[in-house]
Formats: sequence, structure tokens, C-alpha cells
Amino acid sequence: MNVADTNRVDAYEKVTGAAIYGTDRVPPGLAYAMLAVARIGKGRLTRIDTSAAEAVPGVRLVVTQFSSDELRDAGFLLGGGFAFQSFQPLLDDHVAYRGQPIALVVADTLVAATEAAEAVEASYEAEPFAVHLDAETATTLVQEEAIPLPFLADVKVGDADAAFTASPVRIDETYEHPPQHQVPMELIGGVVEWRGDTLVVHEGTQNATALRGGLAQQLGIDKDNIEIISPYVGGGFGQKNSLQPHLAPLAIVARRLGRPVKLVIPRTQTFHGASFRPASRHHVRLGADGSGRLLAAVHEVDQQTSRHDLFPAMHTEITSRLYGVPAFRGRQRLVRTDVQTPGYMRAPFESPAAFAFESAVDQLAYATGQDPVALRLANDTATDPVTGLPFSTRYLAECLRRGADRFGWAARNPEPGSMRAEDGSTIGWGVAVGAYPGNVAPAVANLSAGSDGKVTVGVDGHEMGQGIRSAIALLVAQDLGIPVSDVVVRVGDTRVAPQHLTAGSWGTATALPAVHAGLVELRKHLDVADTGDVDVAAAVAANGRQAVEVGVTSLGPGQPPEMLEQSRAGHVAIGGPVYPTFSTFSWIAHFVEVRVEPTTRRIRVPRVVSVADCGRVASPVTAASQVRGGVVWGIGAALREESLVDDRFGGFLNATLEEYPVPVNADVHKIDVEFINEPDLQFNPIGVKGLGEVAMVGVAAAVANAVHHATGRRHRKLPIRLEHVI
Repeated sequence: MNVADTNRVDAYEKVTGAAIYGTDRVPPGLAYAMLAVARIGKGRLTRIDTSAAEAVPGVRLVVTQFSSDELRDAGFLLGGGFAFQSFQPLLDDHVAYRGQPIALVVADTLVAATEAAEAVEASYEAEPFAVHLDAETATTLVQEEAIPLPFLADVKVGDADAAFTASPVRIDETYEHPPQHQVPMELIGGVVEWRGDTLVVHEGTQNATALRGGLAQQLGIDKDNIEIISPYVGGGFGQKNSLQPHLAPLAIVARRLGRPVKLVIPRTQTFHGASFRPASRHHVRLGADGSGRLLAAVHEVDQQTSRHDLFPAMHTEITSRLYGVPAFRGRQRLVRTDVQTPGYMRAPFESPAAFAFESAVDQLAYATGQDPVALRLANDTATDPVTGLPFSTRYLAECLRRGADRFGWAARNPEPGSMRAEDGSTIGWGVAVGAYPGNVAPAVANLSAGSDGKVTVGVDGHEMGQGIRSAIALLVAQDLGIPVSDVVVRVGDTRVAPQHLTAGSWGTATALPAVHAGLVELRKHLDVADTGDVDVAAAVAANGRQAVEVGVTSLGPGQPPEMLEQSRAGHVAIGGPVYPTFSTFSWIAHFVEVRVEPTTRRIRVPRVVSVADCGRVASPVTAASQVRGGVVWGIGAALREESLVDDRFGGFLNATLEEYPVPVNADVHKIDVEFINEPDLQFNPIGVKGLGEVAMVGVAAAVANAVHHATGRRHRKLPIRLEHVI
């Protein structure tokens, strides 16, 4: 195969603007929508005046409330529903959080819609609200009692509290992680139109089938009359993983007006109109012997949720498995606050959890006089300490060894503040590891071989920039011995296959086994050998047809067939990380160098080495890109990102990219990426595991550990700012 064939297959379309995203479409007669939003933290609407909005030239419709006959709620995705939250605005006078939509304006132009939305006036009866974990009116629930599901229960292995108390060396610290927002380049929005009785939606989404099922429920129509088309998503990172509350109202007003309607939610509104990473607090206790061998670990978490939904916490799923700890207790509590329902943001629980846990492990290394890499290697395990099952593969130790070698870790002086650059900056070297569960979902793959020699694949999956098209195209091209350019991949389109949620690093591990099964079946129908190159055009011609088509389904290890029907209905249908005979996780080790400038105390990150165990690397170019992106985001989490809440009016203060700082080019220098590249054939016949999420896990901890090495100060609250190192 030509080296060029391993590049990103849709790169040309993306860089030339040929790739069409959800709201790029401008059908004839298009109208434009905009939302007016609540300006209080909680309460109810006592008056809403739309007269000034209706007087704006070009305004066609202003809706402040839909009837329950025409608009129903779609239910919380994690409660058997379809939406990112169960609360549907524009149904009554209740204001659950600041920034909640209170009116929908439709006009002939975007300018008119925006002006009119700003002209909507409202009066409120305000109520006390809570936006902090420690707020007086916040309420705390024990998760395993509030959501009695086995996979959300407290993790208990041995008597961790007694083992901790008896340990010769003890670390007992609390860590705080702020709320954060995804801010992908593509804003939330869609274009909705009716073609007869068929509702056609173009929207950037990670979960087209949930949109389909949710709209059917909200509008009271057959889901077969709904098409969701999302071939490209301009970044999702969890923000677009379910039905958004604007979509059904758009469908209603489009039907009323008899025109297509487009809504692109402004950046400031996305901070309140979509999910976000919730605030969390972590109390970590580690007990060890004098050599640093872990004897006990306790990880207790308080995580923010909304009043109307319980967004479950799963922080301890990875911290209980990073090391072979004989006694572990993990408890998670949910704190109800007055915000929209939080949700999944890249490495949603794992990144905050690893920041806390791996910071404590680094502190333990200093307390026992051990090298941080050596201490981690000494606590490695091949067995899942929670279930007792073997890990399908675990090359974490190899990640640490290779990373240490590439980074030059042996030259590190362990004394904090002992290493200096020529300009006087203090140098810090830090290390941390990460893990992410190996999940999988049912999938449908439809393959068609044409008389022109091309193979078209329609499969469950969404292209969000992570490169799923490239991974699929490479698999097909390598299997059949055809050029990548002869493979057409269609994803994110309910017309070609059900489109289960693509998230949680299960997209590739879900789609590729289905495509692999489809290739096996395609070879049978083409009447060619089980292996080896195929002259597709000749094989199709020999069948006497213009095309040969096959359709297959796939399930994860131990998944029952009914999970496929659950997936087809638009509900989450994932399995893992614990399977009947093994547990599966992806693993990574990060080595970070920071430099703290002597006068301004600005912290820079000149280099990072990351080594990942993600099974077989399905697409080398996009895989390396995934890791670099995760590292950049981890640097941002450590040093930049924080969604600041407004104590006066509720909501978030810094709801723009001008005020929500993320890393820029000047902050990102050399990121050296390596893969173990050992297939995990127990997990699936392709041997792939997830990568996109694990890439970020542990980065913030490695940065914080490096800052400690540079300055001698421990930082247990993110982000680490200039004033924290002065």
C-alpha cells in the first residue's frame, strides 16, 4: 500500500471547504431562528413581552411557549430517553437555570432574528439558586443509593479504610477540578425542513439515531419519517452526544411556516444551552509500605449535577484499576445544583480522577523516596483488582519504560527546584499514567461492491475529526488490496445504517469489527478467496450484476442480541469494560517538562512524550493526531481552562473564547507520540481499543507533578495560574 494511502482520507475535503457541515446548507426559502434566554439563575417567568421583537422587519414568528400536544419532552439519555437533559424549555414558565431559552424567533434573515431575540423583554420571580458544590441550597446524594445500578455502585475491594489506617506511609489530600466547556469549532445548530411528511435534519451530532428517536417521541410521528444527516461534525467532544432542546421546536416552526429553518446557537449561549464537564472534588487517601508498595486506596468524589437529572459519576472506574491495590474503596456522591444537566466532555471522569489520583501517587513517591516511574512499575498488575479477571491486554509498564527512555527520565534530579535552564527558568519533569475503559456498542454495516471496482461502506459511526473514515477505509483497502481512493465511507447518516452514539472511545472498536464481518461476507458473495487481493470490478462482473451488496450486524463480547434493537431505537447500548472472561482498558503514560520563568513565573510546556497502548493502531496518522490533541487539551486543563460561575445571576461568566482561555500555538511545543501497537484480539478480531479519550487522561497530573518538581509546591486545584507559583 502506498504511504499516502495511510493519510487522512477526507483531508482534502476538509482543508478545501468541500466538506459540508450541518449548518452549511442553505436550501431555498430558508428562514433563520434565534433564541432569547433567561437572565436569572432560577425562578419563573411572570411576564414576557414580544411586541418589540415582532415589530422587527422580517420577523415571521415569535414563540414563547409550545403546547404539550405539539411538543413533549424527550427524556434524559442516561435514563432511557434521548436528550442531554430531561428538561425541555419553552413548555411552561419555569426557569431552571440562567441561559435557558424563553423564546424562539424566526425571521427572513439572521440579522433580523438576532435583533428580535435581543428585543424580547421578560420579568421574573427569582428564587435562590446554587451553582457551587458547597452552596447552601445544593443537595448531595450518594450515587449508589440514588441510582441503584451495579456499574454505578461504590467500588469495594477488601477493607481499604482499615488497611489505610494501618499503613506505615499515608497520603491524605483533597483535589478540586473546575467545571469546563467543550467549545468545539462547530457551534451547535441545525437545518430542519419538511419534505412532505418526512422531516429532514442536517445537524452536527454524535448520535443521529437518538435525534431520530427523540424527535419522533417529541413530535408524535413515526421515526421512519425522520432522516438525520450528519456526515461531518466540526468537533463534538461529548457536547453533541444526544438530542439538543432546540431541534423539536425548529421542526414545529418549520412546519408552521412551510419553510426550512436554520438555527446556529451563538457561542455565549452554548455555555448554557449544552452539557459541560461538571465541577468535582476528590478526596484521595493512599496507604503504602516504606518501599512505596500500595496497601490501600480510598477515592471519594463529589460531582455536580442538575436539579432535574442525575448525571452519574464514574471516576473510580479507572482509579481502582491503575495499580494492583489489594484494598480499594471508591464512593461517589452527586450534588444537585441549578444548572443545565452536565455531561460528557473528553475523558469526562477519567481526566479529573487521574489528576487527583496521580498527583497523590507522585506525592507518595516523594514520601517514600522512590522514583515516580519506579514506584508505578512496582505497583503494576496484569489482573483487574476489582473483578479478579485478567486484563485482555495491559502494556502500561511498557508505556512507562518506553516513555522514560524517549524522554531521558534517567537524567532527572529528583530534588524540586534543582534543574535550571540557561535563561534561569526552573525546569520540572513530571510523569503520570492514565486509563480508559474499553467499551463497545452493537453496529450495523452495509457494504456494496460496484462494477467500477469501488466499495461503499455504510456503518454506525460519526466523523467528528477523529478519523473514523480513515480507519474504516484503511481496513477495507488493506483487506481487499484496493486503493483507499476506491473506498467510500458513509457515516452519520440514518439512511445508510442506524447511527448509535459515537463517544467514549468506542467508535472505532464498534465500527471496525462490523466492517470486518461485512468484508468476510462480501468475499463470500463475490465468490473469492477468504484472503488476498481482490479484483473487485471483475468479481462483480462475474456475478452478472452492477453491484454486490451485503449487510451484517456485530455485537461486543457477551452482548445479547436485544442490545442491537436498543441501539436501533436510539438508546445507549454499550458493553464493557468488564466482559465475561476479561476486562479491557486502554493505557497511556505521559512525561512532561515544564519551565517556570523566573520573573513573570509563566509556566510553559516545551515538550511532552506520550506512549499509548490502544491495541492495534488502525490509522497511524489520525491516531497520532488524536494523542496530540488530547495532550494539548490536558495542558489546557492544567494551566488554562475553567468555567467561572456567576454567584450573582447564575450561569457562567466567561462564556466566550475571548474569556475562556484554551492553549494556543505559543503554549504547545513538541509532543512526541509512540504506540505499543499490540493487537488486543480478545477484545475484537481487529485488535483495536479506544484512543481518543485515554490520550487526555493523566496529562493534567503530569503537568502538575512537573510544576511541583520545578517549584517544590503541590497544586491540588486546577487550573494552576501565575499567582499560584509566585
